[in-house]
Amino acid sequence: MLLSTQLQYGDDPVRNAESVVAMEQAGLDVVWVAEAYSYDAVSLMGYLAARTERVQIGSGILPIYSRTPTLTAMSAAGLDALSGGRAILGLGASGPQVIEGFHGVPYDKPVGRTREVIEICRKVWRRERVTHEGLYTIPLPADQGTGLGKPLKLINHPKRADIPIWVAALGDKNLEMTAELANGWLPHALLPEKMREVFGPALDAGFAKRAPELGPLQITGGGILALEEEMFEPARNLARGMYALYIGGMGARGRNFYNTVFARQGYEDAAKRVQDLYLDGRKDEAAAALPDDFIDRVTLIGPAGHVRERIAALQEVGVTHLHVNPVTSDAPKLLAQVKEWIA
Repeated sequence: MLLSTQLQYGDDPVRNAESVVAMEQAGLDVVWVAEAYSYDAVSLMGYLAARTERVQIGSGILPIYSRTPTLTAMSAAGLDALSGGRAILGLGASGPQVIEGFHGVPYDKPVGRTREVIEICRKVWRRERVTHEGLYTIPLPADQGTGLGKPLKLINHPKRADIPIWVAALGDKNLEMTAELANGWLPHALLPEKMREVFGPALDAGFAKRAPELGPLQITGGGILALEEEMFEPARNLARGMYALYIGGMGARGRNFYNTVFARQGYEDAAKRVQDLYLDGRKDEAAAALPDDFIDRVTLIGPAGHVRERIAALQEVGVTHLHVNPVTSDAPKLLAQVKEWIA
């Protein structure tokens, strides 16, 4: 198992990056850099490439709608070169609120677009002349532009032609595509007890079409981490607030992917209640309405014995990257302890 964490949001990206330097020294293997509607991920990843030596640097995630597929490929290749082959391209559809509300781009055909972005990126990294017909048409047809476009290939020779691609997939069709084409899967909240029941059929359908050269699908799993007793309650409160936001506030009634996955994992009544409370503006009540057993199972909060049992359960269902968000007075020390357990 490898150990991963998320670069924290904040107005001081330099300070946040310096915390990653300390965690790398403690044994951190992968840092994921989110891109919502804050600072862009690529700039922060480039800075991390300069400040770190060993840790892999993944976008978690770059939305597929906010860049052309070829720009996504160029950015990943540039980051891989700057980091000496440590880049991971994490892709995802984000959601309509961000894509349409912040970028002003229609949110359509997320699975088809992701599939084509993956295909185009790999073509760019192989330095093929890029041509593509589908949702993305490259070069642009003459009747849609000046008619001067021609197939081009990347000028640079990439550090790697097989930069790992991970996909943040929630729905069955997207997960099936991920299992077929991607190197890794970024689930949102993974309950190992429900892994096969909820995600197994889609994974199996994708694996049946997977090329052997891709190797096994890598998977993240874990959650908010706290081992110090005085941190248990703050960590649980943080988890409640975060999951209430996603389950209750991301999307609208009838169109919230996180809510749907929560319901499918055995919490259908709670999913509706949390969403109703959150959308009515009762955010604290929504957080409190999340079942205690869900919080216990989707986090790594508690005594060492309990946390080690949860890690073992994740490993048993195929999680390859233990993903943690530490709540502690000493993050490097905490990560070093967990790294020792999973090494």
